[in-house]
Order: sequence, then structure tokens, then C-alpha cells
Amino acid sequence: MEKKHYLCGVIKKTHNHMDNFLVAFKLLGSLALLIFGMKMMSETLQKMAGPQLRHILGRMTTNRFTGMLTGVFVTAAVQSSTATTVMTVSFVNAGLLTLAQAISVIMGANIGTTLTAWIMSVGFSFNITDMVWPCFVIALILIYRKRHESVGDFLFGISFLLLGLGTLRQTGVDMNLGENEAVLSFFSSFDPESFTTTLIFLVIGGVLTMCVQSSAAVMAITMILCSSGALPIYQGIALVMGENIGTTVTSNLAALTASTQARRAAFAHMFFNLFGVFWMLILFRPFINMVCGFVGFDTGMERDAVDDSVFMANAAKLSVVLATFHTCFNVCNTAVLIWFIPQIEKIVCHVIKSKKVKDEDAEDADGPVRLQYIDGGLVRTPEIAVLQAQKEIDLFGDRMLRMFKMVQALLEEKGDEAFEKLYLRIEKYEGISDNMEIEIATYLEQVSDAHLSDDTKGKIRAMMREVSELESIGDACYNMARTLNRKRKEKHDFTEELYEHIREMMRLTERSLVQMNLVLKGRREDVNKKQTFDIEEEINALRNDLKGRNIEDVNEHRYDYGVGTAYIDLISECEKLGDYVVNVVEAKLS
Repeated sequence: MEKKHYLCGVIKKTHNHMDNFLVAFKLLGSLALLIFGMKMMSETLQKMAGPQLRHILGRMTTNRFTGMLTGVFVTAAVQSSTATTVMTVSFVNAGLLTLAQAISVIMGANIGTTLTAWIMSVGFSFNITDMVWPCFVIALILIYRKRHESVGDFLFGISFLLLGLGTLRQTGVDMNLGENEAVLSFFSSFDPESFTTTLIFLVIGGVLTMCVQSSAAVMAITMILCSSGALPIYQGIALVMGENIGTTVTSNLAALTASTQARRAAFAHMFFNLFGVFWMLILFRPFINMVCGFVGFDTGMERDAVDDSVFMANAAKLSVVLATFHTCFNVCNTAVLIWFIPQIEKIVCHVIKSKKVKDEDAEDADGPVRLQYIDGGLVRTPEIAVLQAQKEIDLFGDRMLRMFKMVQALLEEKGDEAFEKLYLRIEKYEGISDNMEIEIATYLEQVSDAHLSDDTKGKIRAMMREVSELESIGDACYNMARTLNRKRKEKHDFTEELYEHIREMMRLTERSLVQMNLVLKGRREDVNKKQTFDIEEEINALRNDLKGRNIEDVNEHRYDYGVGTAYIDLISECEKLGDYVVNVVEAKLS
């Protein structure tokens, strides 16, 4: 009999352990669904509206207030403050936004991201999973109809988000945290009146956010604990404040290897939230009591003093309290700091000093050149990455024009030492062009693996062609430099007439490169390729004329065959370079 009771006890304990494991996996799985749904929804929205959002950010930041409103709108639209920050930083790097404008957009992004908390609050207020199943069916139908595939992806994302919220809510109910002695004794071990307790939960919120890399997930856990009555509201709000700091620490760590402006923007985000937490700690309880008054939550209600149903009904309002606090906190913080953006900019620039920039020619000659607009450390947003790559291509074009001007200078150089030094710089630039092609193309390949709109996919294909043709321009310049170096070593020299013909061809080629760079930097609708084609026709006509003359001059022994060969090699390389320029322009305007 005793043996039977013992076996029953073992089976019961095993069953309880299995139940605990299932609940734990259900909790983790629902959090995974929540994070995946938000990621899918955000990426799809950026895929559908990426180019438009870029234009909005570029045009609606004329002052600090429009910048702030732009940040609110864009972040609420794409459901990702990280995406907005990356867009903003890319514009700062591109010179389209000042750091001050970027700070105002980041302030708005902090307000826009509070919409996520409101979505969660709705999900915790009632069983939202019943609405999810029809959404899945509609999303599947839309995905198979190619024209509405993006809308279907968005519905799938929001359905996973809501399913994760609903499952999370039900898991919280099943765990019965409000009556779990272990959980209650853990939280009751902290003195609710102590300032130290607030700081401890602030740190816990920050650390959790850094660990899971998602403030949304930590907010969801906080809502479960508070709504079940296990976690008092003051500690819950301390967790939310910690989440605000934790998410900025993550972005600062990600920006460590990025550009100076990217690190400044990330630090401005951290400064904004740290300042908010500082003044909030001073007004902690009065501010929270005010928010609770808005929602109708009774902060003085004790579990033992009222019926469980009344207590739980009051606790159910806590998800709304948390969302309201999150919004009020960020709105008030922005209302205070928006007047001090110039001062914040000075502080940020003082803390993160810019590196000493050498003369750009000396920089290129003295060491390996890093990409300026493509950052390896900052989290990438696929649609926005295209802008960063385009700015890098613009810089590539500038470098190729500079390289060609070096070839022009090499043609005129007579001193051996100066010639050798200039030749080595051109050789260095050829290596730079090879590296830039590989790095930009690799970056674009990585971006193309993400979910992108058809328009963006087309842009990436065009940009891959652009970098290939730009590298060919570098090869053509280097070939001309090698021809001049060979001519010098063989003790040949051109006649003054040949020099003038080469200069004329090089002037036309330089004009084509200048026009190419105007096309690369301009908007597609504002430029056309007629000027490029006109210059190319002039180059071709001059090449044909000079080739014909060269044959006659060699036959008449005006100069020897070796000089004529070097001369025609230079003319031919200029003509090839003009062809590469046309290819770049066609790719840009395709």
C-alpha cells in the first residue's frame, strides 16, 4: 500500500514538472511569436513604404517641431524606432540632415514607439486570439495573389503579433502568478517604499532588454506580471524605465564600429532617455499617481482588503497604466528637451569628438580606405540601406574623377621623383577602386537577401552594374598611367602636337566624368543622359580622327612607331573610359 502511495506521489511530481515545462515553453514560444510578428510587420511596412519614408524624412525636418512629428509618424508607421534611427543616421551621413535635425527626429521616434505598448495593452485587455484566425486565412489568400503579396505579409505579421499577445495573456492566467507563493514572496521581499527597490528594478529592466534585444518582449512580460497582481505598479514602471535605457545601450553598442555621426546620434538617444529617467526618479510617485488617476486605477487597493474579483479587475487596468505612463513619460521628456536641441548637440559633439580628417588625397594615399556611409556596426534596415550604398557609389564616382585628374597631371610631369610619387598614388587608387567595388557589391548582395519591394530590387541591380563600371573606369585610368610610365622608361616623348591632341581628348573625358557624377548625385527625374551621349559622340569622333592622323604621321616618319603606339593607347583608353561612363549613366537612369 505504501509502495502504491509512493508511486502515485512520484507520478504526480513528474506530472507537475511536465506542466511547468510546458508552461515555460508556452511563455517563451508566445514571446517568440510576438517578436517575430513585430519584425515581420515592420519589415513589410518598410518594404511597402521605404522610398516614401525616405522622402518624408528628407523633406519634413525643416525645424525641430516638424522633425519631431516626422519621427513620431515614421516610427508609428513602421513600428520600429530602430528603423527610424537608422534612416536618420543615414541621412546625417549623407549630409541631408544636420545632427540637430536628427536629434529632433529621434525624440519623435521615442513617442512613436509607444504605440507598441498600446497594441499590447489592447491585447491584454481581452482575448484577442479569436480575431487572429480569419486574418491568417485572408493573409494566405493575398500572398498567393501576387499583386497583394505585401499586404498579405503585413497581415501575417500582425496576426503572429496578436497570436503571441493572446497566448502570452492566457499563459499568464494559466500560471496564476497572482497566487503563486514563490513569485509573491520574491516581489514582497523588496520594500515598495524604498528608493533602492526602484533602482534595482530599473537595472533589471535595462539588463533584460539588453539580453533579449527587444523592449517589446520585456514590456509584455511586465504587463503579465502587473496584470496578474504579482508585481506592484511602482516596480512595474521602474522596469519600463529600465527598458528605455536598455534599448539605447543596445543601439550604442551596435554603433561602436559605425561612423562618428552614427555614434553621436545613438548617444543623443541615450542622453535623451537617461535625462528622462533622472527627472522621473525625482517625481516618481507623484507622476505615477497622476497617470493612475487618468486610467482610474486605485493604487491604494490591498488584496486582503477586498474581494479577489475586485482586486483582479483593478489589476487588469495595469496594462493600460503602463502604456499610458510610457506615452506620458516620452511626451513630457520631449516637451522639455526639444527646446534644448542645440545644447544637446554640443554635449554630444563634446563627448564623441570627430576624428582628425586629413586631406582626402593624403588619406587615400597613406592607408586603406574605409567605406564612409556603409556602417558595419549599426543595425541595417534593408530599404534604407539602399540610400547608404548610393551615397557610397557617389563617393566612388568622385574618387574616379580625382584619379583621372592625377593621370592628367602625370602626363605633364617631367621630374622623375615627382612622376614616380604620382604614379604610385594612381596605383594606390586602382587598389581602392577594386576594394570599393567588392565591399559595396558584397553589401548590396546581403541587402538583396531581405524582403524588398520590386522598385528597390531594381535599384540594387542597377547599383551592382554601376560599381562594376566604376571599377572599370579605375582600370582605364591605371592603364593610362602604365602607358605613360612605360613611355618614360623607354625614353620616348610625344611631340607638342601629340600632347595637345591627348590634352584635348582628356578634357572631353573629364567632362564626361563630371557629367556622370552630376547624374549619380541627382534625382532620376531631374537628369537625362543626352549630355553624356553628346560628349561620348565627340570622344568617338575625335578618337577616329586621331587614329587616322596617327597612321599618316607614322608613315611619314614624323615620330617613331613606339611613340605612336603609346599615343594611340592613351586615346583608346580615354574612349573606353567614355564608354564606361555611358554604362554608369544608363544603369543610374534605367
